[in-house]
Amino acid sequence: MQTKETLKESTPQNTNQNTSFEPQEVLKYYRIGWESRNASLLGRKEVFAGKAKFGIFGDGKEVPQIAMAKAFQKGDFRSGYYRDQTFMLALEEITLEQYFAQLYAHTDLEADPASAGRQMNGHFATRSLDENGNWKNLTEQYNSSADISPTAGQMPRLVGLASASKTYRQNAEILSEYTNFSKNGNEIAFGTIGDASTSEGLFWEAMNAMGVLQVPVIMSVWDDGYGISVPKKYQTTKESISEALAGFQRTETQKGYEIVKVKGWDYPELCRVYAKAAHLCRTEHQPILIHVEEVTQPQGHSTSGSHTRYKPAERLEFEKEFDCLVQMRKWILEEGIAIDEELDKIEKDSFVRARDARNYAWKIFNEDMKSDQDDALFLLEKGANQSSNIAVKNELLEIHSTLKNTLNAMRLDTIKAVKAALRILKNELENPVRIDLKLFLERTKEENHDRYNSHLYSETELSALKVEEIKPIYSDESPVVDGREVLQSCFINAFENNPLVVAFGEDVGKIGDVNQAFAGLQEQFGESRITDTGIREATIMGQGIGMAMRGLRPIAEIQYLDYLLYGLQILSDDLACLRYRTKAGQKAPLIIRTRGHRLEGVWHAGSPIGTILGALRGIYVLVPRDMTQAAGFYNTMLKSDDPALIIECLNGYRLKEKTPDNVGEFTVPLGVPEILREGSDITVVTYGSMCRIVMDSAEQLEKLGVNIEVIDVQTLLPFDRHHAIVESIKKTNRVIFADEDVSGGGTAYMMQKVLDEQNAYQFLDSKPICISAQDHRPAYATDGDYFSKPNPEDITEVAYNLMNEFNPEQFPELY
Repeated sequence: MQTKETLKESTPQNTNQNTSFEPQEVLKYYRIGWESRNASLLGRKEVFAGKAKFGIFGDGKEVPQIAMAKAFQKGDFRSGYYRDQTFMLALEEITLEQYFAQLYAHTDLEADPASAGRQMNGHFATRSLDENGNWKNLTEQYNSSADISPTAGQMPRLVGLASASKTYRQNAEILSEYTNFSKNGNEIAFGTIGDASTSEGLFWEAMNAMGVLQVPVIMSVWDDGYGISVPKKYQTTKESISEALAGFQRTETQKGYEIVKVKGWDYPELCRVYAKAAHLCRTEHQPILIHVEEVTQPQGHSTSGSHTRYKPAERLEFEKEFDCLVQMRKWILEEGIAIDEELDKIEKDSFVRARDARNYAWKIFNEDMKSDQDDALFLLEKGANQSSNIAVKNELLEIHSTLKNTLNAMRLDTIKAVKAALRILKNELENPVRIDLKLFLERTKEENHDRYNSHLYSETELSALKVEEIKPIYSDESPVVDGREVLQSCFINAFENNPLVVAFGEDVGKIGDVNQAFAGLQEQFGESRITDTGIREATIMGQGIGMAMRGLRPIAEIQYLDYLLYGLQILSDDLACLRYRTKAGQKAPLIIRTRGHRLEGVWHAGSPIGTILGALRGIYVLVPRDMTQAAGFYNTMLKSDDPALIIECLNGYRLKEKTPDNVGEFTVPLGVPEILREGSDITVVTYGSMCRIVMDSAEQLEKLGVNIEVIDVQTLLPFDRHHAIVESIKKTNRVIFADEDVSGGGTAYMMQKVLDEQNAYQFLDSKPICISAQDHRPAYATDGDYFSKPNPEDITEVAYNLMNEFNPEQFPELY
């Protein structure tokens, strides 16, 4: 369909700003396009010269990205593709120097404000937080959410970035004071993706979700015809994503997308399309797909190979003729905006500008490391001069020479040299340089930790680890209710006291979730705050991530822990490393609510804790044993700026609990285990639903003369921050780790934390034991659960056998 027809009625009254073809502006953007192109060409050469590890560039996409940038306003958000460099340059959100600094992995934040050298080149991010971790005014800056490499991984987050605008507009009265996050929901979420990545399921799930939600998104597909070497005929039905999505096109009677096709080399038409699309999207919250066709990729996919290996000659010729900058030049000349000589000069000057930026970035990158290298060289030479051992002296001088002559020496070269020197000097206890070298290592270890290892979790005053503990208060009037009602009271308080709190998920809205903790809350607080979603776990997670990145406090629900696997990839690749990969430039304090552990059946009783712990470092994992503890964790996390996964006990909603009088205020600290039962013979470490199983076993064991101490770890990430468990083991000298995960999963994690990190091994008189579920999924029904997962009799038998081994006379064999 023609763009002039599909967007005809959306033309704003005054589009001069967005569709301006004033000569000065046109030439400015032509210059930016060529600066970007030359940065791509030079960047590729830097990789081949060994000065950078890998390169992936945005050449061929300069003109459509300029058009998109012209429609982008302050307050808007981008969730994009690692080739959007021209867009970022056009908005002046990066400089060419910063572009090259990221290529070299410069760890200085001023050099690379997107990631401080933590991300591969082409991965862009603006800084949403100030140096103290507080929100900046996001409506007064252009915003780019932090890119990730996994194809289509930007799509789930895009759902949330767009949904936030709708939430702010629909709740304008109660959110009117939060103008640093939104101005009446006028912000657009701009998504970008390569056409081959639209084959990913995340793309289709996100597109469907945004169409259902009718949120303000402009989705641009850069279509260059290939996914690395694989052409569209293997990628997309009808070899066209817009045709494949034609059923999403809105009609007069049905909501959907406005779908537009435009050529990637047609500068004036691109500008018109983006201006009209932005007007329609911003005013009416109409989702729009812009399929940008005939995009080229002059250097191929990346530095891993040439596109001449797989593109036919006619395609290569087409790409030369319809290179977007070649066509933009042709249009400029036809319109009389400039003459050949002017454009030649712009192109020449653009090369010089990109070359100078490259040289400067390389210079300061090396200077940043040189001081440590110089210090090490000085100490190595000093150590050689002070050694009376000729062999040692020669070895140190050889290390000195190697480091000094290393081409493009990195930090690791310096550290390796210093450690090699200390190994050589291990017997020269009187050589004072040994102390200097050790001090050098201590200093650089701390500095390199900041460069490469900091900010996995919040280090601000809002860190979840700094939330003050408030004990639950009980009185004679405290009601005894179903556990789900404790949560219900907690959530009511949260929604009454914080207008930024929203909740959504499958069955969360109208029926108040499958276990009724949200029962009646949608009616009380409105559908715009407590919302049902489709069956789409990955984009439920992404919706939460994007909304949290825009200042809201979402509670995103996964109905059962087993279903978390659908959303695990995006939680791991995006949320878990968000703060880390931006070096505290962005945050998304999302709370993921789910329920798991014991129930019945292959897909409703899972406890894949080992998988979760391995994938979600950067997200706190909280495993409350009952709904009161869960409520305390929700209160804690809503006071913090960290993300968390809270796993409620699936079989605990109907168990009776006493509701704290301060149910909306009390907090449970993270990383602080609780002793549920004191004992002297064996320490049993567990969590979640297993707490009840172990406590049942404790009663059996007591009748057999065995007195176990039961410890609920309460949180797995973080784990026992103050090393309370080792204090218990000092008393009992025996330990059992028990959970419902498969063998080698959660129990192995706990054992490593206690025996290795806490050094508890030295206090053991018996071997440590892990009790876990069977390695298969749990079988259905009550007997299936009993014989698939640890039961009280299992715990009793293992614990008793441990005592039998210690004292067979006092504890004779049971069976």
